[in-house]
Amino acid sequence: MSTESSRGDTPRTPFQNPVAGFGVTFKAMFKKRLTEQYPEQPKTTAPRFHGRHQLNRHPDGLEKCIGCELCAWACPADAIYVEGADNTDEERYSPGERYGRVYQINYARCILCGLCIEACPTRALTMTNEFELADSSRENLIYTKEQLLAGLDDDMVDTPHAMYPGTDEQDYYRGLVHGAAPDTVRQVAVSKGEEPQEAATDFGPTEPASGKVVGA
Repeated sequence: MSTESSRGDTPRTPFQNPVAGFGVTFKAMFKKRLTEQYPEQPKTTAPRFHGRHQLNRHPDGLEKCIGCELCAWACPADAIYVEGADNTDEERYSPGERYGRVYQINYARCILCGLCIEACPTRALTMTNEFELADSSRENLIYTKEQLLAGLDDDMVDTPHAMYPGTDEQDYYRGLVHGAAPDTVRQVAVSKGEEPQEAATDFGPTEPASGKVVGA
């Protein structure tokens, strides 16, 4: 077989072939080394970096997740598990009828592709810039709803609690609720095994706020 290439190049001798193959290696030997001082100096990620997921809340503290399971259906790695449940007036976690009772992401499977974010109809699921997810235990790589749920701001009340008086779920999705109503208190989470207490189901004020923009 001829050693001449199809492009008509001059054939290489048996000595030239290994030298040409290691040419890239020899060039790299004289380049300046780039050393990352990690973890002492973590590298800043891009603004839209695909990191650990986060389950978001509405401005009053109610959860945005409605337990529709579309994120689980969209996941190509089958890394998301969701169980939905019904809200009640005595125990409400999100506006509307349903909420995500169980939410788990297995980061031993997740490829951080972001398809689950695109599938979410309420923007309940987003991705943060956190990338330190390594662990020596597979069990610890399964993040639960409590680990993924966003923290509380000053104008929020932890779930479960009632919706802002005088509003419906559409007002929440339009961004018309800007915070929890005055005197809103957390309801008893009976589904989590909490015992009912006196005055635990106080739903806050009964008079609707003036106008449609509430909690500002």
